[in-house]
Amino acid sequence: MLDIEWLGHACFRLNGSRTVYFDPYQLKDPRKPADIILCSHNHFDHFSVEDIRKIATSETHIFLTPDCMGAVPGIRHEVKPGDSHEVLGVKVRTVPAYNVSKKFHPKENRWVGYLVTMDGQTVYHTGDSDFIPEMKGLEADVALLPVSGTYVMTAEEAAEAFRAMKVKRAIPMHYGAIVGGKADADRFLDLIGRPG
Repeated sequence: MLDIEWLGHACFRLNGSRTVYFDPYQLKDPRKPADIILCSHNHFDHFSVEDIRKIATSETHIFLTPDCMGAVPGIRHEVKPGDSHEVLGVKVRTVPAYNVSKKFHPKENRWVGYLVTMDGQTVYHTGDSDFIPEMKGLEADVALLPVSGTYVMTAEEAAEAFRAMKVKRAIPMHYGAIVGGKADADRFLDLIGRPG
């Protein structure tokens, strides 16, 4: 089993045969250097050069959308929706992430979510997204879903997205730092029947 740690907001660390970070932001105790870093888009709370530098080495593989290809250490990989890569025995596939009824994350920006397969398990990090058609039928062991509303899905929309996927369990995210709080996460978990 992969160890999945929520580090706040939309940041997670996968601990397995490799150490993988999603959207590092406000890292308090990085502890472990990254083998792989995945950034979903260029907003400051998902692409933080300061936080990337805390965990990246010259050998870290960093996956970035074109608008994030700035001065970060490591081996950079530019991504767009629909890409597939394999590095260090980890499979990385990008999927679209966008808003349907909001203007914060337009589809035309081609920002991404990630499907990461490591040690026989697949984790889906949606990036900043609403419930979009591309999520229907998507298969993963674990989905990391935003629940705070305003810029992303509400808890209710995230529960709807979860039910539309072929996913075994879900962990709420995108709350507690900028918008949303623990009540949103609890509401989501109640709606899907716990546990997260």
